[in-house]
Amino acid sequence: MKWVMAWLAGLLFGAGLAWSGMADPQRVLGFLDVAGMWDPSLLLVMLGAMGTYAVGYRFVVRCPRPLLDGAFHLPAERRVDARLLLGAAVFGTGWGLAGYCPGPVLAGIGLGNADLV
Repeated sequence: MKWVMAWLAGLLFGAGLAWSGMADPQRVLGFLDVAGMWDPSLLLVMLGAMGTYAVGYRFVVRCPRPLLDGAFHLPAERRVDARLLLGAAVFGTGWGLAGYCPGPVLAGIGLGNADLV
């Protein structure tokens, strides 16, 4: 049952990326081009995601355990270190240069965008 729910969650996530335009590299690059023709539409997507997370997280952590597992698996490390900052910089640089991050790439492949392969 866990695999089915994971697949459905991934499908929902990919559909949300596609519907919101996050799988379109031109829209992402337009959002990142703050000095040129800035496209603020993805800011609304991000704000909606943060709001959903803020409400959902508060609800979920009050539950004694997840529905499909014995315990929650939350990160133990809360410290911001050099490895975290370097990883974020590499991720952001790749996203800014190509217009893609891993989630939208997978969603785009699912939508049949052969250029991503």
